[in-house]
Amino acid sequence: MEIGRMDAVGELPAVSTAAPLTPQQRTEQRQLVQAVQAVNGAQIFGESTELTFAFDRYTKGPVMRLVDKETKEVIRQVPPEYVLRLAEDLGDYSSSGL
Repeated sequence: MEIGRMDAVGELPAVSTAAPLTPQQRTEQRQLVQAVQAVNGAQIFGESTELTFAFDRYTKGPVMRLVDKETKEVIRQVPPEYVLRLAEDLGDYSSSGL
């Protein structure tokens, strides 16, 4: 993960500016950033890849990705994109009152 980068194209930033973070949330965020930096610094996933975290725009759930540093291609994502879209569709369906 690049320092200070916790979002991805087409998604919301990891930290919303709508509500201030509680001290506990701020501590948890700092710990997450440090853990990701340690994983990337140790090159656990290799020299050419990095671990990133983001929040999905629609489900507002966390997304973890293993990304090629040069091409920015997503090698692996948890949860997979199809699961995020299924959750989004189910949310739309349940809110429609059907």
